[in-house]
This record gives sequence, C-alpha cells and structure tokens, in this order.
Amino acid sequence: MKRLGWIMSIGAFAVVVGCTDMTPRQQGTMSGAAIGAAGGAGIAAIAGGDAWTGAIIGGAAGGVAGNIRGGRQ
Repeated sequence: MKRLGWIMSIGAFAVVVGCTDMTPRQQGTMSGAAIGAAGGAGIAAIAGGDAWTGAIIGGAAGGVAGNIRGGRQ
C-alpha cells in the first residue's frame, strides 16, 4: 500500500508541474481524459465489468471531448 501511495504522489506532482504552460486545448484534453478515465472505471466497476477497460474507453472519449471543448474560445 505504501508503494501505491508513492506512485500516486509522484503522478500528482508530475501533473501539477507539467500543466503550468499548457494551451487551453491541451488542458481541456488532459482534464477530459482524466475525468473520462475515472468515470469509465467507476461505471465499469459498478456494472460488473473490467475497470481497466472502462478507464481506457472513458479516457479516450473524455480526451476527445476535452480537446473539442478546450479548442473553443
């Protein structure tokens, strides 16, 4: 469990530092993918499916939607 905590904290740090100079489209794509992956994993887990598959599908769909939404000014 400690190992998972370290991995999550390193990932969170990388996201915070890496987002400082992104365009609105890039930020929209990244946040859409993250939200989509979390939602897809949650829905798949509740429905009894594979959470990883749900995360991949949700992340892809969220990334596309975030890219479209982030590009609109």
